[in-house]
Amino acid sequence: MKMSFDYVQRPLLRFFSASSKERIGFIGLGAMGAHQAANLLKKGYSVTVFDISSEAVGKLVAKGATKAQSPKEIASQSDVIVTMLPSSDNVVKVYLGDNGLIHGINKKDLLFLDSSTIDPIISRSVSDNLASKNAILLDCPVSGGTLGAEAGTLTFMVGGSKENFQRAKPYLEAMGKNIVHCGDSGAGQIVKLCNNLILGISMLGVSEAMNLGVKLGVDKKVLASVINTSSGRCWSSETYNPCPGVLEGVPSSRGYTGGFQTNLMKKDIGLAVQAATSQNIPLPIGTFAFKSYEVLSKESYGNKDFSSYFELLQKLKPHILEKQVVELVSKETH
Repeated sequence: MKMSFDYVQRPLLRFFSASSKERIGFIGLGAMGAHQAANLLKKGYSVTVFDISSEAVGKLVAKGATKAQSPKEIASQSDVIVTMLPSSDNVVKVYLGDNGLIHGINKKDLLFLDSSTIDPIISRSVSDNLASKNAILLDCPVSGGTLGAEAGTLTFMVGGSKENFQRAKPYLEAMGKNIVHCGDSGAGQIVKLCNNLILGISMLGVSEAMNLGVKLGVDKKVLASVINTSSGRCWSSETYNPCPGVLEGVPSSRGYTGGFQTNLMKKDIGLAVQAATSQNIPLPIGTFAFKSYEVLSKESYGNKDFSSYFELLQKLKPHILEKQVVELVSKETH
């Protein structure tokens, strides 16, 4: 019996498309990283994962990933490594510490893509350390939140050479929609800090405006609809409104869970303030924003979404928050 071309070729095409893709190592399976790793699996990549949370690892293994015992093992078995970690200290430990990635490098030009948001100076330092082992690190912080991570629509802000950017692009496109080359090493981190500085400030402004309007008797949905068709329109109001009941599917409508934690926003704005201070660049509103998130964190909102500032405003007595912020700023400037 004569077989059709489709019958013979289609299974072969499926085999080669899945097996010819590189092995991806992924470290950091938190609210963002778990979705990024899952999207790489959906694109047909062979993904090996590592995280300190056995539960997080188990969920990815159930989706088809392979478990590694250490970052060093990840580096020794992968063609490309992606990291999504919560702080500069975590990045240094995972890359350069005992059993770190640097100790598993066994091939020239091994590519590392760090999606963490960290100090640009530390990012450049880690890059230099890897370069001494003939490996390549691109800083690739993201914007788009957990919703963008899940949908695969993240924006990646990439620092590194143009040549290495082109090499990294297919992997980043498996996890995101907008892949932007920002400049040399560290440039991605700088752009990300600037973006999150705006985001953090705008969320405080939207929260205060929504709180003011609601407490003065305006319907929250009417208020939001006017803001979103007027000059106050911004992502914090239109896509991620902090007032519960205005939008479905956002953290404010599910108890401020499952979003971008206050502690992470505080960290990001703190990095921006730190960078500005080191270069004598004025950042007065950014400094007040950082102190506001410090207060929010101290008021037990650290693990909740950063839009929970609205809830804090609803609960606090008049002028209490202003007093706490001013006191924190005064302590730092004296």
